[in-house]
Amino acid sequence: MRKVFLFVACMFLCSGSLWATEKQVASPDGKMTVTVSDEGGKPVYQITRSDVVFVEKSPLGLKLNIEDLTQGLALKDCKIQTVKDEYTLNTIKQRHVSYEATEAVCQFEKDGRVALDIIFRVSNRDVAYRYKLYPKKVRGGETLVAVVESEASGFVLPEGTTTFLCPQSKPMGGFARTSPSYETSYTLDDQMGKNGWGEGYTFPCLFKAPGGWVLISETGTDGGYVGCRLLNDGGANYRIGFPQQGEMNGIGSVTPGVALPSVTPWRTITLGEDLKNIVETTVANDLVEPKYKASREYTYGKGMWSWIIGMDSSCNFDEQKRYVDFAAAMGYRSLLVDALWDVQIGYEKMEELSRYAQSKGVGLFLWYNSNGSWNDAPQSPKGKMDKSGARRKEMAWMQKNGILGIKVDFFGGDKQQMMQLYEDILTDANDFGIQCIFHGCTLPRGWERMYPNYVASEAVLASENLHFGQGACDAEAQNAATHAFIRNTVGSMDFGGSALNKRYSADNQHGTVRKTSDVYALATAVLFQASVQHFALAPNNLTDAPAWAIDFMKQVPTTWDEVRFIDGYPGKYVIMARRCGDKWYIVGINAGEQPLKKTLTLSMFDVKSPLTVYSDDATLNGSVKTVKQNKKQQLSVEIPQNGGLVIIQ
Repeated sequence: MRKVFLFVACMFLCSGSLWATEKQVASPDGKMTVTVSDEGGKPVYQITRSDVVFVEKSPLGLKLNIEDLTQGLALKDCKIQTVKDEYTLNTIKQRHVSYEATEAVCQFEKDGRVALDIIFRVSNRDVAYRYKLYPKKVRGGETLVAVVESEASGFVLPEGTTTFLCPQSKPMGGFARTSPSYETSYTLDDQMGKNGWGEGYTFPCLFKAPGGWVLISETGTDGGYVGCRLLNDGGANYRIGFPQQGEMNGIGSVTPGVALPSVTPWRTITLGEDLKNIVETTVANDLVEPKYKASREYTYGKGMWSWIIGMDSSCNFDEQKRYVDFAAAMGYRSLLVDALWDVQIGYEKMEELSRYAQSKGVGLFLWYNSNGSWNDAPQSPKGKMDKSGARRKEMAWMQKNGILGIKVDFFGGDKQQMMQLYEDILTDANDFGIQCIFHGCTLPRGWERMYPNYVASEAVLASENLHFGQGACDAEAQNAATHAFIRNTVGSMDFGGSALNKRYSADNQHGTVRKTSDVYALATAVLFQASVQHFALAPNNLTDAPAWAIDFMKQVPTTWDEVRFIDGYPGKYVIMARRCGDKWYIVGINAGEQPLKKTLTLSMFDVKSPLTVYSDDATLNGSVKTVKQNKKQQLSVEIPQNGGLVIIQ
């Protein structure tokens, strides 16, 4: 009897090994481990870092219209190899990237045939996975096309995790029924188990787990798939969700159609005991390849735009000419001419303005409405970007007149049809040597590397809100201290900030009041990353802003060789370092109610050379001082609420 009991007990305890196959994949440094298995015929994975569970056992798989690939699967093999890549991009946070990861192609069978590969990449700070789908043999041939109806892909966070998430808005809401456009406020340090405003959360999504930090996003999305979000049904599992049916005014499907064989975009998970890996990750571009060659050598730099201060009425020939002169005086590369230029300036006068700007060494970016039939945004030019014929004709005109780039606004969601439009605009624009900025738009997903003429996307509650509401001004520092750890970690962010006006109005006497300091404005010029930045400066700043602030804004770079996280906490404060060439910029901002006091170790500077420090007093009056580090290369600093810090050598 005892032998029978022991035998049954052994069968029960060992059943996991009898009925599930398990494979482990380790990062090159051995600190990160992904465990893949097929428990009960369902693919699952788990992530540990330094033997601490960061992501609990989480579901994998997807459902097609031709078969269910979330269950009835058997893990047969994981082919493991080391993947190395080196690439150079001067449009992201780090110019030269050396990427190394362990790749595991985990093959799953169903009904005796290979039905699905789940491809994992495990680097020293990131885990990523995607699916490879195969044709299915049927009587008379093979199914060579399919619809992905849903993904089981999930991320189960450990108990005690808190969230830093941006709720997805419902479709066809907001201004002129233009939502969703990734422009909602983050909830910080919130509990798990919520679903935003009912529609989940936009990528990227940050979590503070008991063992450290987890950033979840996706990359490699193009016209072959949909842009996704995170949904939560209550509890710790956050799962991949497809677009909402109401997006694009209800036009198009929320599910992607694929040709078989096919691979999906990558799901990315960045992990770290502190926020260093989150801030410094390059995973969005590590996993993708260029889709075409640049038609010319694209250049980058600083620019101006009048709209943030002067709004629609500023978009006239005389005012734009004045801003051209201002850009030239600052040594800036470009001027962004915003909405309604086709009506308030006209094409003929725009040609004249472009010639004048070029004579001053300034190029133009022109605003366009993306709209075909997906929202009510009335601003023009309209009907120029949504169809290939009109688009290419417009771009030929731009090329002829030396236009540098375009800013395309008011997109309609994340359906595959809209992702195809982004790709079509970028591809056509490259044919004519035109750079692209997107607003009212989705998150970029590795697009800096995929599309050589891509510059940046908004996909954030950006500077225009500082003009429209005092609440945005009151929360400016808190939002900036959030974006540095979430939105701007995965892609270039077109914020349009660094204002030196005291008020958001052309006369600097009316409108919303800026609560942040001038040093804060300088700090965010470095803190926010995009290779082309159109700053919220105004011509009057040449005389009414501090000379030291103007001098700094004249020389601050917009392209960087390296980034280093120093200290911070989302929504509270951030201190970060960026390097351009051999020059380091240390910047910090503080959103906390109390002054932030820190002793910084600045090993990147020569201890014998003095440092130039831009800082604020308790009343946010800025000044510039020359100081020296101590022998330990340390410097004590203090940043008041809504203030900033800049240190250079």
